[in-house]
Amino acid sequence: MSRVRRPAWGSIIPALTLLAGTLFAASASTARGTSLREQGRTEITELIAAEQRRGREERAEYRRLRHDIDRISRSAGRHDARVREARAEADRLAADAGFAPLRGPALRVSLDDAPPPKSGGPPSGVHPDDLVVHEADVQAVVNALWAGGARGMQIMDQRVIATSAVRCVGNTLILQGVVYSPPFRITAVGDPARLRAALGASPEVAIYRRYVRAYGLGYSVRTVDEAALPPYTGNVTMKHATVPG
Repeated sequence: MSRVRRPAWGSIIPALTLLAGTLFAASASTARGTSLREQGRTEITELIAAEQRRGREERAEYRRLRHDIDRISRSAGRHDARVREARAEADRLAADAGFAPLRGPALRVSLDDAPPPKSGGPPSGVHPDDLVVHEADVQAVVNALWAGGARGMQIMDQRVIATSAVRCVGNTLILQGVVYSPPFRITAVGDPARLRAALGASPEVAIYRRYVRAYGLGYSVRTVDEAALPPYTGNVTMKHATVPG
């Protein structure tokens, strides 16, 4: 009696069916009747929001503790002439160091991503990175404003000092643990004319302005009659220092 040969797929199909059924069952058990993709997106969004809330609470607690320490140290040194002298010197230097509020005429610079293309992706030869603001662009503006004699500076709603680090991830700015989306606003208190001249003389800012003309990135500069900058409230960890002559 002749034996009919079964094709190879005849033995594979039952195994594939069993594997697919196992995967479907595992997915249904994990999802529990919900969309796994939507649940993952929601969990990430909630995690980001929770971390931002925690960051705000920790910064508020840090400011409260710092205020308490300052009050206690002032009280403890009230009867020590050396401590009083040191505190007076620290208070005198606080404004220049960025640890005291500052008011005065200012220049405000705004940097923004290019608007999205009306249809499809970016034009031929243009990379997505060409259409967003990078940390080098923000740092170029900051450096130019310092060079122009800025007495104090603020990025978004935070005071920055000479040791503040500007970091970008994608098209978001991370400053002292806070995430910001564009447009990025930098406010510098000082002589507006000198600050404008420093921006115009900066080769790095000139490169950014070429991208503004070529790809439509945002760049605006305006004078503020009187800006109010808050004090710097972050921590300062010195690794190297020298005493000025």
